[in-house]
Amino acid sequence: MRIVHVSDCYAPRTGGIETQVRDLARTQAAAGHEVHVLTATPGEDGERGGVRTDDDGVTVHRLGTHMPFDLPVNPAAPPRMRALLAEIDPDVVHVHAGVVSPFAFDGVRVALDAGAPVAVTWHCMLDGTVPAMRVAARHSRWGHAPMALSAVSSAAAERVASVFDAPVSVVPNGMDLERWAPHGLPASDGALHVVATMRLAPRKRGSALIAVVEDAVSQLPEGSLRVDVYGAGPMQARMARSVRRRGLEDVVTLHGAVPRESLREAYREAHVFLAPAVLEAFGIAALEARTSGLVVVAHRGTGVAEFVTHEEDGLLVDDDAAMARAVVRLVREPDLRARLQAQARSARPPFTWTRVLEHAEAEYRRAQEIAGR
Repeated sequence: MRIVHVSDCYAPRTGGIETQVRDLARTQAAAGHEVHVLTATPGEDGERGGVRTDDDGVTVHRLGTHMPFDLPVNPAAPPRMRALLAEIDPDVVHVHAGVVSPFAFDGVRVALDAGAPVAVTWHCMLDGTVPAMRVAARHSRWGHAPMALSAVSSAAAERVASVFDAPVSVVPNGMDLERWAPHGLPASDGALHVVATMRLAPRKRGSALIAVVEDAVSQLPEGSLRVDVYGAGPMQARMARSVRRRGLEDVVTLHGAVPRESLREAYREAHVFLAPAVLEAFGIAALEARTSGLVVVAHRGTGVAEFVTHEEDGLLVDDDAAMARAVVRLVREPDLRARLQAQARSARPPFTWTRVLEHAEAEYRRAQEIAGR
């Protein structure tokens, strides 16, 4: 099968969409498919303007242009997209969308105009945008376009369905479960070792994480808690100032961006993973931590609930104050922590790449049927 993925963001940028699109494309290529990625993200050495690069068997077409901060945006990309689709003649075009994805939305329009089967997967929660998007869909071609819609979790799919009044499937994120399998129990120095991994951007609520830690620390004896935060982004400097202002330098360490291999090692030394985002469509970092055997604490109603069950292998909370209380519980109730951790380590999440490929291919067949192929 000839598969074209369209995504504003792709490696070397880091984040959930970037990681999943790359891993999915590589897995499909390894399975024998011809896979192309059209992206507005420049390459490692600044490749853009149509440069083609190979990424483990995936042909990546770098259609970005010179933008401030290397933003993955190129309003002039559609003509090049049209030429590439005519050249590749794909069996399906798989578009990966977020709340604001101008490149991906251009890809949808170009692919529909070309008569290609189109599958659109939403990697975001549409909270706060549903009314406006619903009106836009009803008064534009989006409302009746022949495309297969999906999202990365049931929670995200509900929002998409409320916009389009159309069937919305779930094409979950995937991962190599063996690579992230737990190995041995973490050492204990008497403190609860907490980790959090995220892009340090407002939507991920890094500042709220610092406030949650301060709240928990105020309820615990000194030395009870140690928090390591991994990730980079525009909020990093503000979070560092917040740590200093709140007097948490001995508790919170901001490590910046680290390779995924380093994250695996960090998770093996930790007990708990905190996921402060309330608009988390799936939560690949939380899934990696959960697969590594950590107790995940996250907000209810997010995609994290796809793989964390409250009081069985993690804790789901209603607000930030409840998240702080959950951390305090895990310090004060070692038996609870041990029970949750044992379940997290023994019950593997079902998000293998084999399963994800099955979901994706079913969606591609649905897109082809909708397009009359």
